[in-house]
Amino acid sequence: MTAVPEPHFIHHLGVFASDFTASERFYTAALAPLNIQPGYRTHSIAEYWVTGIDTPSLSLEAAPTTGEVTRGLHVGFEAADRAAVDAFYAAAMMAGGSERESPKYWSEYGAYAAFVSDPDGNNVEALVKESRKS
Repeated sequence: MTAVPEPHFIHHLGVFASDFTASERFYTAALAPLNIQPGYRTHSIAEYWVTGIDTPSLSLEAAPTTGEVTRGLHVGFEAADRAAVDAFYAAAMMAGGSERESPKYWSEYGAYAAFVSDPDGNNVEALVKESRKS
């Protein structure tokens, strides 16, 4: 029997893509350096989670209609270190993402982070907290 994980602030987040294939390619490449892999897949759904831990997760789905595409979302993924943030950025750019902010240290947040846009323009971030603001 598998142990039930402790509750998280967020269980899952759903993103509805205008071009599922392009978005799946983007998220699969961008999230791999963060140890986030597709754990469940069909022809129109890909659910991503940390290997062996299915919560929290990101559910990527083909939008049922054009009007239901997710736009304006900002989601940040935790990275293990600066190298993982750099790898996220490089992979995301190679997989069809566009630059928002290249990797750098943000003193106001105490974090090293990079920001890219997914194929639908959503703001996808990878960050590693290096200091906590009090």
